[in-house]
Amino acid sequence: MATLSLSRLQQVVERFEEVEARMGATTETDEIIALSKEHSELKPVVDKAREVMAARKGLEEAQALLSSGDSEMAELAEMEIEEIKERLPDLEQEMQVLLLPKDVDDAADIVLEVRAGTGGDEAALFAGDLFRMYSRYAQTMGWKVEIVDASMGDAGGYKEIVANVSGDGVFGHMKWESGVHRVQRVPATETQGRIHTSAATVAVLPAPENVEIDVKPEDIRIDTMRSSGAGGQHVNTTDSAVRITHLATGIVVTSSEKSQHVNREKAMEQLKIRLYEKERSERDAERAEARASQIGSGDRSQKVRTYNYPENRVTDHRIGLTLYSLDKIITGDKLNDVIEALITEDRARKLAAMEAN
Repeated sequence: MATLSLSRLQQVVERFEEVEARMGATTETDEIIALSKEHSELKPVVDKAREVMAARKGLEEAQALLSSGDSEMAELAEMEIEEIKERLPDLEQEMQVLLLPKDVDDAADIVLEVRAGTGGDEAALFAGDLFRMYSRYAQTMGWKVEIVDASMGDAGGYKEIVANVSGDGVFGHMKWESGVHRVQRVPATETQGRIHTSAATVAVLPAPENVEIDVKPEDIRIDTMRSSGAGGQHVNTTDSAVRITHLATGIVVTSSEKSQHVNREKAMEQLKIRLYEKERSERDAERAEARASQIGSGDRSQKVRTYNYPENRVTDHRIGLTLYSLDKIITGDKLNDVIEALITEDRARKLAAMEAN
């Protein structure tokens, strides 16, 4: 592993101290908010940088004591050198991880879309299982889930469901869930005990603050319609649902709450997020070489995971991870085991790419 230069560590500390000084001097609300956010992001990095620098300095001082001519001090120095050399590589690697380039949207909230794929009623039921899994996982992470639009399956579950998920670092964790999820199990309607394979697609779109997307009135068509959302019978008696079509891209968004005014606002927000994601995807496509070092593209056409009920098995195909705890993963209680493995693998690949350069 390449050793981090002292100048790189000092650069991080200096920027942190600069941010702290500026926070104490400014009275501009927007700047205070931006500086506070940067301060909280830099704090763990700076703490680790100072720890690395202190360990290096301690090693230098201990090595100097070896040539002091004092045998007793030299013996103590040897013990200290051994101890520092044992823990310094781990400190260096932890520092390398903290300095890895981050996705600019990792801290963003998300729009979560789950849609039934192949498999008819069973696919809709599986889509419902996935959404409940994510809702429970969000609860364990302290995030908030707000359903924007939903279309119920004929036998239960969802044909599709769209929700906003907000909290700390949502996209950084949930971005790995984008793709095709496949389930293998015996449906409740199966009389001969045969295992069926169905699928659902998951899309995770970053919803960063203050999305700067200009949507002109002439570029969209707004329709009102009778809601078929998850709001109960009252929703189905009003024509309050709003559908917005972006004419240039063909992107269609809907919102199905009771208030048509609220639905217009939420649908427009969803449209801006999807247009932002389109721009983001186009930028990513231009960085194909960089993306080769990541775990898959997150494209919804990519099969990412299989849930095999007879074997209580979940397999993530991107990293070859297999866990025999489907019963706990599908409830959301152990989904973090899968997500953390994906994050760890991504960090390892980025570290390898950094060292190769």
